[in-house]
Amino acid sequence: MDSLKDRIREDMKAAMKSANKPRLGVIRLIMAAIKQREVDERIELDDAQVIATLDKMLKQRRESIRQYAAAERHDLAQIEEAEIVVIQDFLPQALTDAEIDGLVREAIAQSGAETIKDMGKVMALLKEKMQGRADMSVVSAKIKAALTG
Repeated sequence: MDSLKDRIREDMKAAMKSANKPRLGVIRLIMAAIKQREVDERIELDDAQVIATLDKMLKQRRESIRQYAAAERHDLAQIEEAEIVVIQDFLPQALTDAEIDGLVREAIAQSGAETIKDMGKVMALLKEKMQGRADMSVVSAKIKAALTG
């Protein structure tokens, strides 16, 4: 099976051939982020590390969208939203709210968490399972609600 990096490279070639400039630009940003991390850490990224890099890019774009919306720069927010769509193409299928709720309940039971102070234990159990499949700020809010509710 091809690695995620290979799939991204193939998509980049396809975007070049079809002259899809917006998609090509985002894929180049992805490849640059991957390469930057490989150079900085002097390693070859595996699929899990590539997913973590993509997840970080998503988080940055979501934050930018919030800031652009607050500044009423909807034109820039739309660009970020389009980038999110391309980045999500390379991530595993997103978890549904019901799946997230189930995993949160399971992790709380598994860790024995009872108060908000135990939130770190729960997050540690969920982070790897949900990497690239859920917005961790949403997961964090669900954990907080479950532990305080």
